[in-house]
Parts: sequence; C-alpha cells; structure tokens
Amino acid sequence: MKDPFDLTGRVAMVTGASSGLGRHFAIVLARAGAKVVVAARRSEPLQSLAEEIRSLGGEAIAVSLDVTDHDSARAAVETADVGSGLDILVNNAGVALTKAALAVSEDEWDFVVDTNLKGVFLVAQEAARRMKERGRGGSIVNIASILGIRVAARVPAYAASKAGVVQLTKALALELSRDSIRVNALCPGYIETDLNTEFFQSEPGKALIGRIPLRRLGRADELDGALLLLCSDAGSFITGSELVVDGGHVISSL
Repeated sequence: MKDPFDLTGRVAMVTGASSGLGRHFAIVLARAGAKVVVAARRSEPLQSLAEEIRSLGGEAIAVSLDVTDHDSARAAVETADVGSGLDILVNNAGVALTKAALAVSEDEWDFVVDTNLKGVFLVAQEAARRMKERGRGGSIVNIASILGIRVAARVPAYAASKAGVVQLTKALALELSRDSIRVNALCPGYIETDLNTEFFQSEPGKALIGRIPLRRLGRADELDGALLLLCSDAGSFITGSELVVDGGHVISSL
C-alpha cells in the first residue's frame, strides 16, 4: 500500500523559507519526497537551503519572493508551476512586532498586516489559479498562530493579521473546494527557536511556559505530523480547518 503521507512526485512551494520554521518545513517536505521550491526575499540563505536539500538526495530550487508585491508573487508561482505543476503551497512568510497598541505607527501596522495577511492572500491566489488550471486539485497550508485564536498583550498587529489568516483560510476553502483545492491553517503555539531562547530563559518567559498545560515549549519537529497531514493524501478530506499544535495553550484557563 502507498504511504498516504508520501509526497513523491509532488511539487511544493514554501514561502519565508530562508530561516526558522519555513526552512524546517522545506526540509520536512523534501524528506517526504516532494520537489521543493523555496522562496523568500533573502537569496543567499535560500541557495544554501536548496543545496542542503540536494545534498540529502532531494530536489530543490530557490526563487526570490516579496509576498507583499503582486508581480513578485506571480513570478514566483510561475517558476514553481513549471513541469508537472504546483501541488502544495505552504504560506509561511511572516513578521512579528511586539509593541503596545498605542505606540504602533501606521507604517508598522501596514508592514505586519501586509506581510502576514495580504501576502498570504496574494500567493494563495496565484497558486490556486495555477492549481485550478491544472485540474487536479492541490493543498494550501497557511501558517497562522494561536494568537489568531486567542490574544496576548503588545501584539495587536500580529494577532489581527493571524486572525485574518484563519478567516481567509476558511473563505478560500469554501470557494476552492469544487476545484479539489484544500485550504487549511496550521496554528503553532510557542515553538523554541534560536531567536526566542533568551526570552524563554527570562522570568517573563518562564512564566509564559508555566501557562502552557504541557509546561514546556514545542519543538519544530512537533509540527511535522500536522504539516504532512495537511499537505498529503492523509488529509484528503480536511479543508477549512485550523489545526492547533500548542501543547494545550489555547485551552488553558484564563
């Protein structure tokens, strides 16, 4: 029997792949057999990632992408859609801003919302058009956050943008279902990375960990199963869902 999580023969595009979770997701999809198109604004780390994937026996190409620019989104998706065509999109590109609501400038608000929400829409729109033209469906996974479901202080633009991603996911899933294009949101909780290690060693960081029911941070690899479920035939009847991977954080008591 064929492994339902196997992505051999599929083409997957990952945005925001130059670092962090995007980089990790690209490697996970490549290990599952997909040909991966890694996309971001920074070309040097993308080339390094593509070379690493190829050294592991996978297939990868790197493309430049500014998700807030429609022409850039179109060009990147056109590159990803060559050959057998694009099957999977992981909309991961995003930025964060930690600042009190009354201190957020209009430019800062626009930067976060344009990247996290408008960018998701532009790339998903272009990918869905290609998938529809190919006529064999596909999977779009938008990386949201538990902050799109619950809220925390000092992240108004980020929380609003991620809540928008969750609702956009459902709207796209409804419209695209007749074309066999599944659209889902993956909502990670607090995942340990090199960028946040110092914070989580501080007293405020330790206090936050204490409010997670499992009493620990998540690891990047603990998102792998959810990602592969949504990208593969194993999740063929899942669309319009928000899949939370957070150690129980969103169900914790107030």
